[in-house]
Amino acid sequence: MSVGIIGTGHYVPEKVVTNFDLEKIVDTSDEWIRTRTGIEERRIAEDTMDTSDMAYLASVNALEDAGVKAEDIDLIIVATVTPDTAFPSVSCMIQDKLGAKGAAAMDLSAACSGYMYGMVTAKQFIETGVYKNILVVGVEKLSKITDWSDRNTCVLFGDGAGAVVLGEVTEGKGILSFELGADGSGGKYLFQDEDYLSMNGREVFKFAVRQMPESSVNVVEKAGFKKEDVDYLIPHQANIRIMEAARERLGIAEHKMATSVKKYGNTSSASIAIALSEDVKNGKIKDDDLVVLVGFGGGLTWGALALRWGR
Repeated sequence: MSVGIIGTGHYVPEKVVTNFDLEKIVDTSDEWIRTRTGIEERRIAEDTMDTSDMAYLASVNALEDAGVKAEDIDLIIVATVTPDTAFPSVSCMIQDKLGAKGAAAMDLSAACSGYMYGMVTAKQFIETGVYKNILVVGVEKLSKITDWSDRNTCVLFGDGAGAVVLGEVTEGKGILSFELGADGSGGKYLFQDEDYLSMNGREVFKFAVRQMPESSVNVVEKAGFKKEDVDYLIPHQANIRIMEAARERLGIAEHKMATSVKKYGNTSSASIAIALSEDVKNGKIKDDDLVVLVGFGGGLTWGALALRWGR
């Protein structure tokens, strides 16, 4: 059985916070942020909107795009490190809001790699015939664990949600290969310290510029293709320099890589899902394209997959 994406959706908050806005809060500059990260602005959710609200809105869009009713969803997997509460899970909250009464529901935590872990987990359930339609959501409200007085981290992050519906697709399409990994010894480089996110930027950068390109090449080769066969790359939208390292390793043109980081910043587990949804809708990803998704995150964790786009 071939398993692939049959619907995409995303949601980002309306409130835009630019680099110039941050200049008024901390000792930084638009030029410094842009040249080092590629970020120009980010979206921040209002206090009245929580993680589950964004997840719900992205999910509604994905279900509509897939032409699947909520009652036809068998499982909901939500990747997040910023749930509304420790429990009930965000997945249970959106199961109720969607009216997906027959769906099992669980949250998954792998930081920025969470969406990749969720996709691969969903694939196994469908391949084995246990479930038919699975909703996978990557969502974060990072603004609530961001220290807005720390200029090294507050410039990086934003809020948002991306969702996909996975199901059976035409043979030869869908997810062709994947890779998941973790290195717990690097957990000290990116973690939540009491109330706020804390990061050793230098160490995380070194890890990411090595792992993202390596994983990208690995999944292409596992799928039986060469780097030259890749049509589109969607890396985790963390830092343009890290993303460029993966693109250059694959040897693909700039216009064949998703770059929503400049508009939304790093939205952690939501970033790949948002970029995918946007670029499908704007026509950058076409039927039969060989697409690589790759991410890394706290843990340290990483994940990648190659897929042939189409239903």
